[in-house]
Amino acid sequence: MSDSQITDPKTGIVSLIGAGPGDPDLLTVKGYRLLQQADVVVYDRLVSEAILALASEDAEMVYVGKQLDFHYVPQPKINQILVDKAKEGKHVVRLKGGDSFIFGRGGEEAQALVEQGVGFEVVPGITAAAGATAYAGIPLTHRDYSQSVQFITGHLKSDGKDVAWDTLTAPNTTLVFYMGLKQSGNISKNLIGSGMSADTPVAIIENGTTEKQRVLIGDIDGLAELASQAQSPALIVVGHVVTLHDELKWM
Repeated sequence: MSDSQITDPKTGIVSLIGAGPGDPDLLTVKGYRLLQQADVVVYDRLVSEAILALASEDAEMVYVGKQLDFHYVPQPKINQILVDKAKEGKHVVRLKGGDSFIFGRGGEEAQALVEQGVGFEVVPGITAAAGATAYAGIPLTHRDYSQSVQFITGHLKSDGKDVAWDTLTAPNTTLVFYMGLKQSGNISKNLIGSGMSADTPVAIIENGTTEKQRVLIGDIDGLAELASQAQSPALIVVGHVVTLHDELKWM
């Protein structure tokens, strides 16, 4: 944070904090400290009750949760809440599941704060792709199976043309789709259509890192059917590292 970001010395600050994928023990030490100091906590639906309970008893709690096809508070309104509360001189914590800079719109919120002269800081969180796969015994990379990993949003256009599918089918790579259950049919069709083998292993990790975690295993050709058995929040993992689940599952 630079001094030039703050136009009024009485303006508060916004801490953009990633709460991690679900297990409250995965919240960072810095995130915990700032949460206890916050005057206002603005949080999403994927932040667990256990993490919210760590906030100061005096903090104002503002729910702005989103879910597929239903936005409780639209993004511009969330941005304005952060600005308005900070301009009241308050320390605002913007608490998001996972990491705010990985499919969390943290960058958009930071831009809005800069535009309004509000200071901010970013506290990274353990993104769902890293946390859920680790708890499922699926390493994202492995010398024998995968030398690269890509994170892709599952919020696709109906024709799937917003993703360069031919860049996702290289061998020895792992793909992780966030928010992809509804688009699982398109994901399967486009990957196979771009050259991926129909028997490429896939996993769906539901409620990753929590006591409700469930892992469904199949192949890319049957992804849509597998997804019909799952519930959000869930990640889709594609690649041969999925075959290590049976050996390495520990939770």
